[in-house]
Amino acid sequence: MITCFDIGGSFIRHGTLSEDGSVTENGRVATPGADWDAFVSAINSCAGSSSTPISISLAGAFDDRSGVADVANIPCLHKRPVLTDLEKALGRPVVITNDANAFALAEAVDGTGKGKSVVFGIILGSGVGGGLVIDGKLVTGFGGIAGEWGHGPVLDPSAGGQLSGIGHYACGCGQIGCIDAICSARGLERIHQSLHGITSSSEEITQAWHQEDVKASSTIEAYSTLLSRALSVLVNTLGPDVIPVSGGLSNDIALLDLIDRKTRQIVLAKYEQALVLKGHFAENGGLQGAGIVARMSFREWAA
Repeated sequence: MITCFDIGGSFIRHGTLSEDGSVTENGRVATPGADWDAFVSAINSCAGSSSTPISISLAGAFDDRSGVADVANIPCLHKRPVLTDLEKALGRPVVITNDANAFALAEAVDGTGKGKSVVFGIILGSGVGGGLVIDGKLVTGFGGIAGEWGHGPVLDPSAGGQLSGIGHYACGCGQIGCIDAICSARGLERIHQSLHGITSSSEEITQAWHQEDVKASSTIEAYSTLLSRALSVLVNTLGPDVIPVSGGLSNDIALLDLIDRKTRQIVLAKYEQALVLKGHFAENGGLQGAGIVARMSFREWAA
């Protein structure tokens, strides 16, 4: 029996890999973010007492070459050689995958990208992340950073002079002008505050947009313009067949449709069908992706 985990800053979700390759969530427990011993105990209690492998989807950057995690919202794992430390503490084989990579892999193998050559899965939630799968194989790249399009000071908040009133927002990575800082749900809220002096949640902004509120509409127009311009660079670079989306903002289909239309209008290739769309595993891509990684990594147990 292989246990799969989707570990975030708030909760640890867990499930068992089935013979058909699916993973159903069995439960969740709070993430002991600051206590390593409590974290290990939580994993042990979810996985049971056997020595069978576990596969983890982790909300944070993970370098599979060094085994070191970069996950600031789980302090006990941050900058730690978590792979070797967990295997030693648990006494069982462990494999770890970044959560965006796990989602992208799930979509490429069993979801919206099944049978397609290039799948670029993205997360639009409290942060912006991504994962790249080419011909069914996850691309991690040097330092495990492939697909991390949310970071790097690349965004011009004026969109080349098209927009005004939007600030240069600081990002959690320490830089200014990152896609994560302005195109996440938090970024949407920042744009609304900058343009209108109104503090609202991303859900309140999108709801007001659906009700044709003028201020919310201008915020969504600015947000979708910045996001589609940033995304177009990735489309022209990677040539994806599909871009499945996960994260809180993926629940707003109208917003995704707007981002999709704007992106397809400015890229070089002519996409006749929707390119940016909600992923089939938008709600449980971490667990499903962890299951796929487990099938690939622990074939003798998964058979």
